[in-house]
Amino acid sequence: MFSGIIEQMAVVTAIEHEQDLIHLTLRAPFARELQTDQSVAHNGVCLTVVRLDTAAQTYTVTAMRETLECSNLSDLRVGDEVNVERSMQMGGRLDGHIVQGHVDTTARCTRIEEQGGSYEYTFEYESTADMVHRGYFTVDKGSVAVNGVSLTVCRPDRGTFSVCIIPYTYANTNFHSIQVGTRVNLEFDILGKYIARYQSAMAAQPTPQPQGLR
Repeated sequence: MFSGIIEQMAVVTAIEHEQDLIHLTLRAPFARELQTDQSVAHNGVCLTVVRLDTAAQTYTVTAMRETLECSNLSDLRVGDEVNVERSMQMGGRLDGHIVQGHVDTTARCTRIEEQGGSYEYTFEYESTADMVHRGYFTVDKGSVAVNGVSLTVCRPDRGTFSVCIIPYTYANTNFHSIQVGTRVNLEFDILGKYIARYQSAMAAQPTPQPQGLR
């Protein structure tokens, strides 16, 4: 479980392909504090630490085919910056929103506007009736995780939404590397997904028929 508050940016130092797997090695200051089997969110994707090199301050994680198909991890190249967040500690503050690290889909940036120090980004993603029924949509003033960053939605529409970034977020996440056309990871609000799923399940239930008099 994560909060969408990015701790640091890790730098990709090596990429190894093995059949349908990709092993990513990243350098991050907190690598010395990690242990194998721990979970770290990378651009919002929860991955397990499988190898450590504390002297080099690097660690390695593995992404399988399903993860690569629904995220932007396959776009990464050596030298890229990745938003990273370690899992939440019980009893800690939830400064963002509940983020599972299970990316739902990707979106592409369609517009970036500088607004007197802050930045507004607009993203577009594929939206179908099935995705809406599964809760894959945004609502005004709701929460969404973009590359693992917990953000508030502005002006949502069918398949598009905007978010506003303060200077601190711009400087301390890989939002400063996003350009028009860049693909990002999206995780929609888990509470919205539960509600949408419940409503879909209830709508599929047969309507009870009144019992006739005997």
